Amino acid sequence: MKNLIVLSGAGISAESGLKTFRDSDGLWEGYDIHEVATPEAWERNPELVQRFYNERRKAVLEASPNVAHIALAELESDWNVQIITQNIDNLHERAGSSNVLHLHGIITKSQSSIDPTLLYDIEGAELAMGARCQRGSQLRPHVVWFGEPVPMIERAAEIVARADILLVIGTSLAVYPAAGLIHACPNDTPVYLIDPKAESLSSQRPGLEIIPLTATKGIKEFQERLSLLLK
Repeated sequence: MKNLIVLSGAGISAESGLKTFRDSDGLWEGYDIHEVATPEAWERNPELVQRFYNERRKAVLEASPNVAHIALAELESDWNVQIITQNIDNLHERAGSSNVLHLHGIITKSQSSIDPTLLYDIEGAELAMGARCQRGSQLRPHVVWFGEPVPMIERAAEIVARADILLVIGTSLAVYPAAGLIHACPNDTPVYLIDPKAESLSSQRPGLEIIPLTATKGIKEFQERLSLLLK
């Protein structure tokens, strides 16, 4: 089967009710991101950061995959689908997708404060202060904070380079380094972009196929275009 590579962003999860950070006001669910989503914030007030992500984790666990998540999982019957997501939720996995790479971590796991390779599943929504890794350090959310490197970006670029088709869904390609992944795609590979604001992104790549709709609406049109390719 041919490789269908999917780059997903906040827009697909927003339609499941998960609010996300927006650059316009610098707030995330009413919190200043510099107070809850940076290494400096963790050093300054780890209790506040832990509480913030416990609230976000609770929201993720209460949310359900939407029709776009489910449609992407169903495409595995005809394509070798690899999802690269900027989202920290687990809705792709819960919808049934088998191959998901999380660029910015996943909120349902914790990591050691001193060794980011030590990862642990979180039972339920709460990660408590005092919970420690095997080396004795406080556990923190397994999330890439602003100002931290994105360790999976090179692996993601390698995956995109193997794409027979690239789908970008729910992201306006404004956040780097993830936005630069589109340039790792071979020049002759068809690229589809599903996003309500996609019209302004036509210069991102020659021949970019734009579907200026929300994820749940645009995925239906994308499925129709894919079915024509299979005939």
